[in-house]
Amino acid sequence: MSVTPAPRWGREQVAQLVDHTLLKPEATAAQVAALVAEAAELGVAAVCVSPSMVAVAATANTAGVPIAAVAGFPSGKHLPAVKGQEAALAAAAGAAEIDMVIDVGAALAGDFAAVGADIATVRAAVPRAVLKVIVESAALLEFAGEAALVAVCRAAEDAGADFVKTSTGFHPSGGATVHAVELMAQTVDGRLGVKASGGIRGAQDALAMLGAGATRLGLSGTRAVLDGLG
Repeated sequence: MSVTPAPRWGREQVAQLVDHTLLKPEATAAQVAALVAEAAELGVAAVCVSPSMVAVAATANTAGVPIAAVAGFPSGKHLPAVKGQEAALAAAAGAAEIDMVIDVGAALAGDFAAVGADIATVRAAVPRAVLKVIVESAALLEFAGEAALVAVCRAAEDAGADFVKTSTGFHPSGGATVHAVELMAQTVDGRLGVKASGGIRGAQDALAMLGAGATRLGLSGTRAVLDGLG
């Protein structure tokens, strides 16, 4: 299904919805500091970094850009208590937002109670942080269908999440798609945010995700996307 981008999205408006992201395992402290400086220049919503880089980002963050960190990334196969502790340590180091990965295998097996309990553990560990739940929508749709994606989004909402997020960007099934974002947005119906992440490399990709209902974008090539908006 094609989506006609809404004409209201200008460069500044899109920038304010972007998590400027650097999650490569080879990322250095210097690169994270540069990411934070670029985020301030571009006027984005937040920077998203690995937990070990939160303190680096906080030190470099003279402009006060919100910092997000991942938990259970990228596999989601960490024990819930480990995800919770990882999130808590990141919050103590300066992260205001946490992007956690679900146990995708549990979701594919239909154990949505376990998925919800996992999310609830992280929610309890960081009660004041914005919690985004990475559901690996492409994998769910490929291996279990729409019902599984809907059920995971409902489990995230029931567990107290603030956002559902499509992808880590590391799963072989792929990243965000218009169809997944539409289905996620319909499921949460404005009660949660929807973050589209993974494979969004150009302005038209970003606009399509926003047109489908995304309220946040995870981008590693933020400047190129914004430059495509004029």
